[in-house]
Amino acid sequence: MGKVKISNNELKALGIEDAQLLADFSREANKLLKYGAMTKVQIVDKLGKLIEDPKAFLNSDIGKFKELAERISLIKQRGSAEINQATEIPLQTEAVRYPIFGAEHIEAGALAQMETAMQLPVSIAGALMPDAHQGYGLPIGGVLATSPNTIIPFAVGVDIACRMCLSIFDLPSTVVDSEKDRLKSLLMKHTVFGMGGTTKTHFDTSLFDKSTWKETKVIRGLRDKAFAQLGTSGTGNHFVEWGELQVRSNEIQGLPPGNYLALLSHSGSRGFGGNIANHYSKVAMDKMRLPAQAKHLAWLDLDKEEGQEYWIAMNLAGEYASANHHEIHNKISKALNHQPLLRIENHHNFAWKEKLADGTEVMVHRKGATPAGDGVFGIIPGSMSTSGFVVRGKGNASSINSASHGAGRLMSRNAAFKTLDRLLIAQELINNDITLIGSDIDEAPMAYKDIHAVMNAQRDLVDIIADFQPRIVRMAAPKERPED
Repeated sequence: MGKVKISNNELKALGIEDAQLLADFSREANKLLKYGAMTKVQIVDKLGKLIEDPKAFLNSDIGKFKELAERISLIKQRGSAEINQATEIPLQTEAVRYPIFGAEHIEAGALAQMETAMQLPVSIAGALMPDAHQGYGLPIGGVLATSPNTIIPFAVGVDIACRMCLSIFDLPSTVVDSEKDRLKSLLMKHTVFGMGGTTKTHFDTSLFDKSTWKETKVIRGLRDKAFAQLGTSGTGNHFVEWGELQVRSNEIQGLPPGNYLALLSHSGSRGFGGNIANHYSKVAMDKMRLPAQAKHLAWLDLDKEEGQEYWIAMNLAGEYASANHHEIHNKISKALNHQPLLRIENHHNFAWKEKLADGTEVMVHRKGATPAGDGVFGIIPGSMSTSGFVVRGKGNASSINSASHGAGRLMSRNAAFKTLDRLLIAQELINNDITLIGSDIDEAPMAYKDIHAVMNAQRDLVDIIADFQPRIVRMAAPKERPED
């Protein structure tokens, strides 16, 4: 009997295709065969029944059948592609064509990532914004429209619902100088930054009354973390800053042209969103075998449980990110003793169910891209020393109603630390009359692209209706590991 063996082909015939699972099944099957516990026919028959009904073997005393049954049971719960999927999902030979805005500003790595994304069998349309740079899976600044029942966690981004929020006050912009110390103090008292940043005082916690927080096991497990971090900001390029807003025309209802004091913030869904992203990205990649260059673009099916779970969690992260900004703005407004005339805000790491110009229903992923539908207001920041802009979308169909989410990085964080001069950075801040609290070299203005060149490259996508000049900027402490 020593020469008799259960081959991998015989096990594949049972529906086992995952390499690691196949190796484990082969090891156990041939061990039972070697020691004469059962005949070959009996072993193959038992394994077939185990795969068909793993629950019947969860109390098995045959070798490691219990362990194998537990794994198969878990895989079936996830609807995993480890069973009944013989080969990896191939990319399309030719990528779907897509427009690139400001190609001269975009690095080769981001272009290569976008090309791969457009070869996915579920990709229908796409666009690349002028601030684009390399990320995980979809480049930051990438817009990807896929089949309407598919969603790609890494095409949404790790910081789900990272967004902008601008409060405009009925106060002259000169207040940023005349009451500089007071405004700086308000930032210090009412903002919290960093990986573990939490706060014990809240303005409004009504979001946590929603039944959605009980919807899934993953969400339930993160609720306490989310509550503790409500009203806090992350690391990296997240900020809260005072600045001067110059409104150019009467296009914003109720806001006449002029110069105003404004508060601008940039952050997302904190540890809640990060954990959601990491969990479901892993689920997607465990389920789906894609070529190595596309592995981070694994998608979830909204018709299946894990897809629905992610959709629910992503949308809750969007509400939570908005509540985070509102906490910060409301606390500061109350302490300032002035309510804002207007608040403008938008996500730029999210997925939306939309229709293309021809009526095709799609899932639009905007990873580091601002919604720019016809008449839709948004905010596109520059750097800590350069202008940001309030924009109105033109509804350009070729960009899938999108625009950039900022200036975009010119160099990596490591490159910034290696090449930028602290003295030159300090002089840049002095020249632009910027008061900086926190941050480090990796967020220096020189680490970013020229925001004016980026805006020029997308003049067909948005109209500029107001300019925001940062003056008092707070960011995470130096050396904090970025989350975004």
